Amino acid sequence: MTQKKIMLVEDDPTMRSLLKTLLELEKFQVIAKTDLQESNILALVLEEQPDVLIMDVNLRGTSGIHVLQQLRSTTTTPTKILMVSGQDVKQECLNAGADGFLLKPYMPSDLIQWIRTQTV
Repeated sequence: MTQKKIMLVEDDPTMRSLLKTLLELEKFQVIAKTDLQESNILALVLEEQPDVLIMDVNLRGTSGIHVLQQLRSTTTTPTKILMVSGQDVKQECLNAGADGFLLKPYMPSDLIQWIRTQTV
């Protein structure tokens, strides 16, 4: 069984660290970059080709929804994209091309279950 590759796009260092630890405990390969400029995110997704991208809606200096729209309009990557936010913007995220949405704070089990159902 190949290890699933998960990319985290989260600008909160504590949240990023917690998610990375959680996902690694679940035997996922985790890419958690700290350089979250929009162009870097797009380039990283193309370069890494993660199975799942977990992206915060509110990123410093840019909007996760805008990055999502850029990804969906400029690439044909099969990456599943899960958007997360403390605000209920589920419909906006799905309309922009997200495969799923979790409202913060969410249960770690909900995150793991979503990833597992998307990467069968």
